[in-house]
Amino acid sequence: MTIKRFEDIECWELARELTRMVYTLAKGAEFARDFALGDQITRAAGSSMHNIAEGFDAGTNPEFIRFLRFSKRSSTEVQSQLYVALDQEYITQSQFDDAYEQARLVRAKAGAFIHYLSNNRKP
Repeated sequence: MTIKRFEDIECWELARELTRMVYTLAKGAEFARDFALGDQITRAAGSSMHNIAEGFDAGTNPEFIRFLRFSKRSSTEVQSQLYVALDQEYITQSQFDDAYEQARLVRAKAGAFIHYLSNNRKP
């Protein structure tokens, strides 16, 4: 498959879903009262998505890879913040598991894309 737009990138689609999930969780009654955590986790989720889009326009594979690594880090940050939300009982174990797994998928696909780009000389 040829990638013509950032929306064609599978890890971007997964990051978009992660962002949707996190925003839905952050709107929960208890979670919404913790503005700091809600703001931080939604920013991290959005960052996982936006860095992929930004990297798409970077112009070179090494630069794109740099942005994909930022996306992976942001997904890991979401995973860590999910523990806080779980420990504070803002979310259920099931909600935690679903969002944590989605973040894991983003990280895995971004990692696979990094590997692909590292072995492909074309921009």
